[in-house]
Amino acid sequence: MAHEDAGHYAAKHGAKTRPAPAVEQALRAAIEENAIACASAHKIAQTLKVAPAEVGVAVDLMEARLTRCQMGLFGYTPEGRIVNPAGELSPELEGAIRESLVNGRLPCLSSWEIAKRLGLAKMDVARACEALKIKISSCQLGAFY
Repeated sequence: MAHEDAGHYAAKHGAKTRPAPAVEQALRAAIEENAIACASAHKIAQTLKVAPAEVGVAVDLMEARLTRCQMGLFGYTPEGRIVNPAGELSPELEGAIRESLVNGRLPCLSSWEIAKRLGLAKMDVARACEALKIKISSCQLGAFY
């Protein structure tokens, strides 16, 4: 949702959509100042063995904000995003990114898989994408598409 829509996250979902009780309970314990970090939301998904998207929907329904994107794309104060373009890129990293593009964009999940496969930090893949002017799409938590 656009910045001006902040605080109306539940509107992205149908009126009858409800979070699973276990997810909601875990989020209530983790949300501070009406926000939860990307890493914390993913940890809840992993612990409860649910898809990150399910946790993201619950965060939206609770009208909380996702912060500190692990790719550096959003949720940092005061900058918003903190990712900067990488200097030099290895041919292996550039090739892995280009091979994983969907409609000219790199899905968030693919960026994580590339980072794991190449032994890199997630932010390194995001920095490479910035240098290549490739957008990362399809946030696993649903923060952006």
